[in-house]
Amino acid sequence: MATQKTTTKAAAKKTYPTKSGKRSTTPPSKRWSSKVTTDSTKPGPGLFKKSAKTIAKDLEKKSVSPKGPGQAMQMLSFYENRGGKNLSAERKQTLEHAKDIIRADEGKSPAKKSAKKKPTKKASK
Repeated sequence: MATQKTTTKAAAKKTYPTKSGKRSTTPPSKRWSSKVTTDSTKPGPGLFKKSAKTIAKDLEKKSVSPKGPGQAMQMLSFYENRGGKNLSAERKQTLEHAKDIIRADEGKSPAKKSAKKKPTKKASK
């Protein structure tokens, strides 16, 4: 009878690795993000930890984004989606504000969070 109890306890203690405990088996050189290349020089170290205004101003410089504000937006989005995937809500908000500043300087309206396109009415014949 004692043997049966120990087996049940052993089965009850069985644990599985958590998602955060797993590590990627793909080496860094084989990941798609390692193949990303750009004509631009890299943004300065620690740039994305600064204020939104500073981030936008530095990314818009010709020395960092030779192809213009569109390239600055691409770098900012890449950092937000890949490089900084564990960002706090406050940092994400700062990066979104930097995007809005770049859009404003470019002459585009800021992005709307929950904007849905209204269906266009078709003219009936």
